[in-house]
Amino acid sequence: MKRLLLIILFISFSCKESPKEVPEGTVQPEIASTFDLEIYNYDGLKPLINKTDDKVHVVNFWATWCAPCIKELPHFEKVKAEYEAKDVEVLLVSLDFPRQYETKLKPFIEENQIQSEIVCFDDVDQNRWIPAIDSTWSGALPATIIYKGNKRQFYEKSFTYEELEKEVQQFLN
Repeated sequence: MKRLLLIILFISFSCKESPKEVPEGTVQPEIASTFDLEIYNYDGLKPLINKTDDKVHVVNFWATWCAPCIKELPHFEKVKAEYEAKDVEVLLVSLDFPRQYETKLKPFIEENQIQSEIVCFDDVDQNRWIPAIDSTWSGALPATIIYKGNKRQFYEKSFTYEELEKEVQQFLN
C-alpha cells in the first residue's frame, strides 16, 4: 500500500507543470466550452468499463499532465476512426484534476478535436479502485484495458499505433 501511494504521489508531482505567472490585476479570460463533461467515481465508472455486449472496448486512462498519454492519444483516435465499423468503441477516461477541467481538459479536447468518448474520473479512494480495475496496476499512467465478452487484457504502458492496432485485432478474431 505504501508503494502504491508513493507511485501515485510521484506521478502526480513528476508530471505537474509549474503554474504560469499572471501579472497582478490581469483577469484570466473565461474559456467557453461547447460541451459538458461527465464525471464519475468508481461506482459510476464500473459499468462503463465492464460492458457485456459483442463490441470490442478500448478504455484508456490518461491525463493532460501526462506526456506519454498525450503522445499516444492520436493512436486511440485513429483506432476509433478505423475500427468503429467493426464494433470497436474507444473510451478515454481522464484522470485530470477536477480544478483543471475548465482550464486545461476542455480546451485540450477542443483544440485537438478529440472524437472518442471522454469521461472524467474523480475518486479519491485509490486503494479501492486501482486494484479493482486491475490487480496488477500500479496506478501509473497511461493504462489501457481492451476487452470483449469474457476476454480482457490490461496494459500499463504507452502504445505506438502498430502495437495498439495489433492488440485490438486480437479481440476481433
